[in-house]
Amino acid sequence: MKNPKKALGITAVAAAAASSAAVLTHRIRSEKEEKLPQLPQKNKYPFVFVHGLNGWGASEGVNGILPYWGATCGDLTEFLGAYGYECYSASVGPVSSAWDRACELYAQLAGTTVDYGEAHSKAFNHKRFGRAYDKPLFEGWGEETPEGGIKKIHLIGHSFGGPTVRLLVHLLTYGCEEEVRESGDDVSPLFKGGLGETVQSVTTICSPHNSSSIYKMVQGFKLYELLLFFTAVYCGTLGRSALNGNMVDFHLEQFGLTNTPGGKDADSYMKSVRRFLENSNDTCEFDMLPKSVEKFNETVKINPDAYYFSYAFDSTYTGKLTGLRMPLPASNPVIAPLGYWICHQKEFTNEITGQVYDDEWRPNDLLCNTISAKYPFGDPHTDFDGTGTAGKGIWNVMPVQKGDHGTAIGLLANKEEHRKLYLSLSEMLLNTENN
Repeated sequence: MKNPKKALGITAVAAAAASSAAVLTHRIRSEKEEKLPQLPQKNKYPFVFVHGLNGWGASEGVNGILPYWGATCGDLTEFLGAYGYECYSASVGPVSSAWDRACELYAQLAGTTVDYGEAHSKAFNHKRFGRAYDKPLFEGWGEETPEGGIKKIHLIGHSFGGPTVRLLVHLLTYGCEEEVRESGDDVSPLFKGGLGETVQSVTTICSPHNSSSIYKMVQGFKLYELLLFFTAVYCGTLGRSALNGNMVDFHLEQFGLTNTPGGKDADSYMKSVRRFLENSNDTCEFDMLPKSVEKFNETVKINPDAYYFSYAFDSTYTGKLTGLRMPLPASNPVIAPLGYWICHQKEFTNEITGQVYDDEWRPNDLLCNTISAKYPFGDPHTDFDGTGTAGKGIWNVMPVQKGDHGTAIGLLANKEEHRKLYLSLSEMLLNTENN
């Protein structure tokens, strides 16, 4: 991008459009406040929801306008809370790598300072320590309960939130030898491992466990570098504005690209943009490339004592007359063209991983291939319908749901169906506590 002023203009327009759409949506859904029941707490272990790429948590002001979890159907955590489920919506870097996001999520859960690790921070030329959390997301995680057990968590990740929670559980369980060697006695408990017992379950929703074939389009049209540049400009601009820490939070102070909320500690604009782009392998965009996902899946192991569930969505159908696969008419019109592209990609093979993208990869949720969201290739898995007893240390693959990447979290979804799905999920997770 040779014209930074043009990029800044695009950024401003995009931000304004997004804000206007969010306000309009909020008006529509808040015309009549609904009355919810207030049932006694059911779950021993809290649900922690983790957003995906370009998402946000409950701490951002935008969540009050358009909640990430629930979207146009209303705040999902409030809804589940009224039905007796203790749950929280975490906030991590919307464009950061799975590693950085996992470190930020751990710091929120533990109520400590974000430690990205000495080895990792040196490798990607950013600060080792991030912001400090004075208190944990909730009290008691990992501590002994009055009944003699350990207070655990249920982790639920949408889209790139899936790899984030998978990596967090891997580090909690197995640690990271490289960080232990590099940091010595000053190493974070996260990298020591031995904390696998603090996790009850992992649930992923529309997560690109095996990447997405849409990468071929992004690379084919040479959009990858443009997206990275736009990301740096967008985050660097809003992350230094009055919106930072109020409406938005990009969690990129480790690169000096944004201010820590409440502070003025960002580096010079061009210096920090350059640093971010030079270390773009430490971003979610890089992490979702097939070669990165393959390495990730080889590294990240399952916790044998935790339950794993996955939900894949499909927003396509095969026409009876044409025989062609198309996005459903009710699909989100903004991203439906991407779903159409995935449906009609010619069969190809990734030159690095050897993965063949054939007809099995055509069903999709408009962003992620359905087959990719079911489970990480190579991990143990079994089909599961939510009844009976789920297995530990294995992916319990739920039946494919109809809907797109957004309806999975309530965006332009049928409210009754959306909430029914999450009440069913909540009951299933509750059952694991009694097994």
